[in-house]
Order: sequence, then C-alpha cells, then structure tokens
Amino acid sequence: MKRARYPLFAVMVVAAGACAATQQAANDVTRQAREAVSPGPTATARLLNAQGVEVGTVELEQHENGVEVEIRTTGVPGGLHGIHFHQVGACAAPDFMSAGGHFNPARRQHGFDNPQGPHAGDLRNLEVTAAGVGRAEFLNPSITISAGPNSLFDADGTSLVVHATADDYRTDPSGNSGSRIACGVISR
Repeated sequence: MKRARYPLFAVMVVAAGACAATQQAANDVTRQAREAVSPGPTATARLLNAQGVEVGTVELEQHENGVEVEIRTTGVPGGLHGIHFHQVGACAAPDFMSAGGHFNPARRQHGFDNPQGPHAGDLRNLEVTAAGVGRAEFLNPSITISAGPNSLFDADGTSLVVHATADDYRTDPSGNSGSRIACGVISR
C-alpha cells in the first residue's frame, strides 16, 4: 500500500506545480494588460510632520471613475487617523493650519455617515501599526486631478493632512479627528 501512495503524491506535486505555473502565467498576463493601458494623470505628495521629517507618501492616479489614492506612512503614531484633502496647497508647520479646511467644492457637510455629506476631500481612516507603518488605498469618485470643478489643482492647490485621531465620519466640519500631525502638498 505504501508504494501506491508515492506515485499519487508525485502526481499531486506535479499537478500543484502546474497549477502554480498556470496561476503565475495568468498573473503575468493581467499585469501586462494593466501596464499596457495608458495611465491617467498622476500626482504625488510627501507627508511631513511638524518637525519637517518625511513620514509618508501619497500617490494619486486618475481613473475613469475617480482618483485612486495610495497612502504609505512610516513614523506616524500607531492607531486610526483621519485623513483628508484640504483646500489649500500649503503645509506650514507646526500646525498645518495653512492647508485650510477640507476640500469641499460642492459645499456639503463632513462625513460619509452625514446625510448632507461627505466633503469631496473626505477619505476613510488610515490604520497605522504600533511601529508607525500605515498603508491604505482608496478610490475617491468626488475628485479629479484633471481639469474640472472638483480638480485638486485649482488656483491655490490642495494638500493631504493626517490628523491625530480617527474620523467619526459625521461631525461637521472635520470628523472630530483632532489636530493635524502631518501634511503634504499635492503636486504633479
């Protein structure tokens, strides 16, 4: 009986290897197709803390149905943090108040859970590990980095601000998300 199991095991190993190779080939085709599509406009920001130390990056890419936002942090305190696009492209430390209020061209109230919201610049909370590492991806259908009334590239630009605490998604005007602890000006 033991002899019969080994050939079956060998067949299973070969089949598993073939499945892995097939999956890898499918992944390669998907990646190549994604790379073949011309990307839309892109933008970036370097997130700086109140001491001027870089604590993260923001990458934006325009898509047909909104802007893909990718945020990566290192050195931000652990926990949940409200993050928002703000209406002015300025990040004067230490309090980053130069960034103005949330980006809100439609004059709505703050928050995903607010019946009169959200602001165009509202984003979901960023979760940061105890080691200060955070990463989040969002698709924001309310903004553009192309021309238009909801463009992040209006006359005075925009910035992305990281707040000290979590956004409650309903309290106007800022989601009760605390002080501003990092900021980055959106640029092309």
